[in-house]
Amino acid sequence: MPAAPEAKLPAVSVIMPVLNEERHLRNAVRHILEQEYAGELEVVIALGPSADRTDEIAAQLVAEDSRVHTVPNPTGRTPAALNAAIKASRHPVVVRVDGHGMLSPDYIATAVRLLEETGAQNVGGIMHAEGENDWEHAVAAAMTSRIGVGNAAFHTGGAAGPAETVYLGVFRREALEQQGGYNEEFIRAQDWELNFRIREAGGLIWFSPELKVSYRPRPSVRALGKQYKDYGRWRHVVARYHQGSINLRYLAPPTALTAIAAGIVVGAALTPWGFLVPGGYLAAIAAGSVPAGRGLPLKARLRIPVALATMHMAWGWGFLTSPRALARKVIASRRPAVLAG
Repeated sequence: MPAAPEAKLPAVSVIMPVLNEERHLRNAVRHILEQEYAGELEVVIALGPSADRTDEIAAQLVAEDSRVHTVPNPTGRTPAALNAAIKASRHPVVVRVDGHGMLSPDYIATAVRLLEETGAQNVGGIMHAEGENDWEHAVAAAMTSRIGVGNAAFHTGGAAGPAETVYLGVFRREALEQQGGYNEEFIRAQDWELNFRIREAGGLIWFSPELKVSYRPRPSVRALGKQYKDYGRWRHVVARYHQGSINLRYLAPPTALTAIAAGIVVGAALTPWGFLVPGGYLAAIAAGSVPAGRGLPLKARLRIPVALATMHMAWGWGFLTSPRALARKVIASRRPAVLAG
């Protein structure tokens, strides 16, 4: 009796929101096109108003491979880019990739298998930070250490299972269309908000350490600080949007920043004992940098405390200064979860 034919793999659309990514875009797209996946594949790049050679490189990629397409994103905002790319794509599985993210060779094949095995509407895995110079190696070490990001599974790994949100995500198109895509008022944290609606509608979000995306860190202290200030700012918006979503990990950076500032003021105005707080913090990140930097060159190891302090303080500042008006605007745009008909 002849063997049953192998089930046909679903076609996959990879969507990429891109802005000022000349350094990494070609390599990111190469990692997509070279996936170990036998199903049909397309890549849709949503182009923001870049100030570098991103558009030129994207045009070259389109000319070189018929599977690559572009769509405009004049606002430059990530959720608008994602929605434009979703609308221009056509396949039943939608994979989100950023312009500085490098998929592992079996990422798509593994994600498609996990969608089938778990019944999830979205699966995602580990944001594996990897640097290309001493500073980026330091940031990568900070981003993958518990002293840097706490117990965030998508940074540090963990057991597979249901999750509130995941890094990037591989979606069933029907889930995206059912919820109307991303809420474009969420300039950051749009993944969390969409996954919140999917879960409210009864859908499953699944984390698996089998899925890994290599991530290129920000190239300077200033860029890293801006990134983490935005993270903190928008995490406070999320906390006001959904009050049950906050936990001690998110409160640690603003608490540390407040304590350090108070310690400096007390130390300068009242008693030198106040300086124990900032001194203790510096000692803690210096000690935590030792295991985080194991195996790295000396110059990279010496930069890890700077990366950690930048991440913590910028995140805390963004959280503390996040305006209530921003949260009110986002709450006013709230979309109720859409249940399957």
